[in-house]
Amino acid sequence: MADAAQSLGTRARGAARASILVVEDDQQMRDLLREALEDDGYAVEAVGGGRAGIERVRAGGVDLVISDVKMPDLDGLDMLREIKAVTPSPHVITITAFGSIDTAIRAVKLGAFDYITKPFEIDQLILSVEKALAERALRTEVARLRAEVQRSYRWGDMVGKSPVMRSLFEMIRRLSASDVSVLVTGESGTGKELVAKSLHFNSLRKGRPFVPLNCATIPDTLLDSELFGHKRGAFTDARADRAGLFVEADGGTLFLDEIAELSPSLQAKLLRAIQEGEIRPLGASRAERVDVRVIAATNKDLESRLKTGAFREDLYYRLNVVHIHLPPLRERADDLLALSDHFLSAAAARSGKEVRGLHESAKKALLAHPWPGNVRELENTIERAVALCEGGIIRLEDLPSAVRERRPGEPDTLQTALARGLTLAELEREYIQRVLTAEGGNKTRAAQRLGLDRKTLYRKLEEYAAAEGALAGAPVKDKDDPTENN
Repeated sequence: MADAAQSLGTRARGAARASILVVEDDQQMRDLLREALEDDGYAVEAVGGGRAGIERVRAGGVDLVISDVKMPDLDGLDMLREIKAVTPSPHVITITAFGSIDTAIRAVKLGAFDYITKPFEIDQLILSVEKALAERALRTEVARLRAEVQRSYRWGDMVGKSPVMRSLFEMIRRLSASDVSVLVTGESGTGKELVAKSLHFNSLRKGRPFVPLNCATIPDTLLDSELFGHKRGAFTDARADRAGLFVEADGGTLFLDEIAELSPSLQAKLLRAIQEGEIRPLGASRAERVDVRVIAATNKDLESRLKTGAFREDLYYRLNVVHIHLPPLRERADDLLALSDHFLSAAAARSGKEVRGLHESAKKALLAHPWPGNVRELENTIERAVALCEGGIIRLEDLPSAVRERRPGEPDTLQTALARGLTLAELEREYIQRVLTAEGGNKTRAAQRLGLDRKTLYRKLEEYAAAEGALAGAPVKDKDDPTENN
């Protein structure tokens, strides 16, 4: 019973957000429809003629129109044409007289969602209304998600302020009106597919499919069929025709990741597809025309493979019309904290947690880490930290041990200070804290080892504590706290 009540409550709340316009010249029928729909939780307006209905729809805010076909001032089908010309247009349910099935069919062809013939039960109308609004909500959500995808992959939304990323943004902008093949290189996790998506969604092909394929994940025996398709009977398990990814991407972009893994025979077929704009599925007697832009990516050294003959030189130059190289994250210190903030905001929004930022100790650990997994590793690290964070600020202890602990053999603070961008004050603070830790928290011995008097050391520690407390919103510990280790 509780579940049923909750379901009805949810339906009512959803219904209240939908606006329905009733267009009916018969006063009694108009009032009946209005009352029935209002009782079901909808916001309802009613007008007595087609012209008034068109004006109300043009004013906006109408989700669904329920209209009679026979009206004295304007035929319902003519009104339907006018309504469907409005952008965005509401769904329309037409009401026709018994036996007017031809009129109903014409209404559907003109864009009506559904039709109901008189006489009808109110429950029948309510069911049609629910279906129409559910379908409209689905279309609205699909349109929103498509817009979100396009916005997410615009080069202006790609995160990075380093010179190499600014050059990349400019390159994508300049390629927006071009169809040339692009080769994207870089280590795993640097964002090669994101670059490919940015190229696609900022090109003239953005309304067509973006089809990605990792060539290393599919056995060579199946990759031919995956790319170019096959005809029924082409091999033992080919029980039906299958269109390959080139056909799926027709008019759009095919992204081939790990292109270095292609066999020589598939390299030859790919070359022909790019050169001639046609493919031949396995078992086919003739070629098919396709219009596909190819963007390829690899983390391998293709030039060395050219020398050994493992990769075709002619295919290499066909793919490498424009070359974009993504440097590893360890060489993009300017981007690391900007990326961290970006991933933090996204992870906090997904989890519903209020996480305001990174503690200085966490920032330093992130800057000191070599990031062998590049941007992908950083994103996973920040997502983990947001999940573990308590208090609104990501601290050092929220990071994985691989990030917060220095590995044996890695350069120490003085050797990495320049690369990490430490100021003199930050370097001094880190050294003081390390000496204090080494002395077990004893400030007298730490001051002697640092060559400072106790008052100077206490003043500096108070400044550090005040800065940390201001960041975290926590009170600063009193210098005379008897629990301190002197």
